[in-house]
Amino acid sequence: MKARTLRKNKVNVVTLGCSKNIFDSEVLMGQLKANHYEVEHESNSGDASIIIVNTCGFIDNAKQESINTILQYVDAKEQGLVEKVYVTGCLSERYKGDLEKEIPEVDAWFGTRDLPRLLKTLKADYKHELVGERILTTPQHFAYLKISEGCDRPCSFCAIPLMRGKHISTPIEQLVTQAQNLAKNGTRELILIAQDSTYYGLDLYGKRNLAELMQKLADVNGIDWIRLHYAFPSGFPTDVLDVMRDTPNICSYLDMPLQHITDNMLKSMRRGTTKQKTIDLVNSIRDRVPNITLRTTLIAGYPGETEQDHEEMLRWVEDTRFDRLGIFTYSHEENTHAHLLNDDVPAELKQERAEAVMAIQQGISMELNAQKVGHTYKVLFDRKEGDYFIGRTEADSPEVDNEVLVDAKNSYVRIGDFAQVKITKAEEFDLFGEVVV
Repeated sequence: MKARTLRKNKVNVVTLGCSKNIFDSEVLMGQLKANHYEVEHESNSGDASIIIVNTCGFIDNAKQESINTILQYVDAKEQGLVEKVYVTGCLSERYKGDLEKEIPEVDAWFGTRDLPRLLKTLKADYKHELVGERILTTPQHFAYLKISEGCDRPCSFCAIPLMRGKHISTPIEQLVTQAQNLAKNGTRELILIAQDSTYYGLDLYGKRNLAELMQKLADVNGIDWIRLHYAFPSGFPTDVLDVMRDTPNICSYLDMPLQHITDNMLKSMRRGTTKQKTIDLVNSIRDRVPNITLRTTLIAGYPGETEQDHEEMLRWVEDTRFDRLGIFTYSHEENTHAHLLNDDVPAELKQERAEAVMAIQQGISMELNAQKVGHTYKVLFDRKEGDYFIGRTEADSPEVDNEVLVDAKNSYVRIGDFAQVKITKAEEFDLFGEVVV
């Protein structure tokens, strides 16, 4: 028996995975709304007749979460709690043939570039005039801006080119229009994302054109912060650093996944760089932008990783003192170059090595945070949670980085506003402070 009446024209979009998927869901929701659909994101109201699951297919854990979510909604369909279940995104792109056989209850499967076909299935038109217009799933004051799709890099461990295709840059004028539309609706921070942001422009302009794009976005009225994610170290366009240093509303922040440091691991990973080139690049970035916050991501337990490789990575993390760092355990992905190798590091050892890296990073983060006590920072407030207003400094991206907590009993701030906050206490990954009036 149905718990409530389903609304025929209502869609609930469920997003799994990374910020690129969030962006894609927001574009999809904007298109559906323009076609007079009622749209919600990850709603618990239970009255949507149509579910669209936007899946992730990056590593084993993400794939399993996507499959579990699909099965959850298929079960709801069998109980009469929804009428249609559609699946899109990376997992669907990569494993559509297998999934169609294993989960036939799903009404249709769509890949990462099948938005027009998905809309057509829903008897909706793809509206080309919606340049960048979308329904934000983030708080209004910050938004992800996807500057390109796909990737041309040959990294051995990565299945993203299989799911997202070749690199395609979005023209500068379109991105500026998107930024202007977002700013008019109250967005104050743009987080630039791509599979490989530093490759931006090569296909359109015959050169890496990220610096010009960032400068043009910085000129958009109302944008206070612009933050750069997912830079690739090989062929890094250093003119970006000058723009970052010299432009007040471009954050001195760089997310650059480096993956490993030993020469034999970097070579096997097909990263196109060496240990010394990586060290030189990090030093050069810090020289050009002295106050920069550097975030990186690493992989533990890649095939052939020896204890010596691991120890060398530990020493490098300790010496380099990244401001922010995350680490994944290696996932053996079909149809990647690394899948030809023997996945010879046991799962328990992968986890131990990842935890050893994070233990060092925890100590570094504690030391760096302790140095901030007594200093005042500009903070953008994202939400109120319990007794605290929670925000971020220029050094922190949403979801993945440190947060600043201000006691709501002693101070009041508006969500989406900036305030000057004096730091009074530090923990490993959080700061506490008070608003300076």
